[in-house]
Order: sequence, then structure tokens, then C-alpha cells
Amino acid sequence: MTNASRIELLNVNHPRKGRPADAVLYAAMKWAMLAVLPDSKPGLTVAQVQDAVPALLPQDLYPGGAKAGWWVKAVQLDLEAGGVIRCEKVSPLRLYKA
Repeated sequence: MTNASRIELLNVNHPRKGRPADAVLYAAMKWAMLAVLPDSKPGLTVAQVQDAVPALLPQDLYPGGAKAGWWVKAVQLDLEAGGVIRCEKVSPLRLYKA
């Protein structure tokens, strides 16, 4: 990408398609998610992650947790594609660090 404020989000479900995203919002969410995710199974559900991360996000980027749910999912799929986190295929899905 040519714009330094944008990154390419990967998606574990569509490995050959990247999507541009705001690099600053991504970095803040990635940090928050990695701060709350455990190192091993059973992990946290996506809902638990969505509940936990707003307290760790900068209010100037995510005022009142705005758009945090979308960013949790987008960053989850990117981190899974990169092998940084894993998704336990149970119901509901559970996430943990790789």
C-alpha cells in the first residue's frame, strides 16, 4: 500500500483478498486484543473479547467503544490469517494466542 496510514487486513476465510484499513485503529485494537486474550485454550469467546477491549482502547480513537465490535472481528480474522491467534472451533468460537 502506498498510504502509510493504511494497512492491508487479511482474512483467514479469504486468504488471497486483502482489504485496506486504518493503521492506527488497527494497531490500537490489535494491542487491546492481545492484552486480553489468554495464551492457551479454552480462550475467550468473541463476545467476551468485545466486552473486555473497550476499556483498553484510546477514547480519541474509539469514543465510548464506538465501532469496536467491527474492529474486533476484522482484527481477529487478520490475526488468525497471520497465525498470531487461534480459533477453537467450538460453539461459541473461542480465541487464544498462538
